[in-house]
Amino acid sequence: QEEKKQLTLKVEELERKLESTNAQNIEFLQVIAKREESIHQCQLRLEEKSRECSSLARQLEMAIEDAKRQVEQARERAVSRERAAQSKMLDLETQLNRNKTELNQLRRSKEDAERRYESRLQDLRDRLEQSESTNRSMQNYVQFLKSSYDNVF
Repeated sequence: QEEKKQLTLKVEELERKLESTNAQNIEFLQVIAKREESIHQCQLRLEEKSRECSSLARQLEMAIEDAKRQVEQARERAVSRERAAQSKMLDLETQLNRNKTELNQLRRSKEDAERRYESRLQDLRDRLEQSESTNRSMQNYVQFLKSSYDNVF
C-alpha cells in the first residue's frame, strides 16, 4: 500500500509534469504558429517588395534606355550641326578666297587703269605744252609779221 501510495504520488507528479509539459508544448506551438505567421507575412512583404523592385528596375532600365536614346539623338544633332557649321565655314572660306582674288584683280585693274590714265594725262600735258609752245611761236611770228608789215607800210 505504501508502494502504491508512492507510485500514485509519482504518477500524480508525472501527470503534473506532463500537464506542465503539455502546457509548455501548447505555448511553444502558439509561439511557433505566431512565428510562422510572422515569417509568412515577411515572405509576403518580401515578395511584394521583390515585385516592386522588379518594377522599379524595369522603369529604371526604360529610363536609362530613354536617356541613352536622347543622348544619342542629341549627339547626332550636335554632330550634324558641327558638320553643317564646318561646311558653311568651308563655303565662307572659299567665298572669302574668291573675294580676295577678285579684290586683287580689281586692284591690279585699277592700278593698270591709273597708270594708263597717268600716261595719257602726261601725253596730253606734253601735247598741250607743245601746242602752247607752237601757239606762242605762231603768235610771236604773227607779231613779227605785224611789226614787219607796220615797218614796211
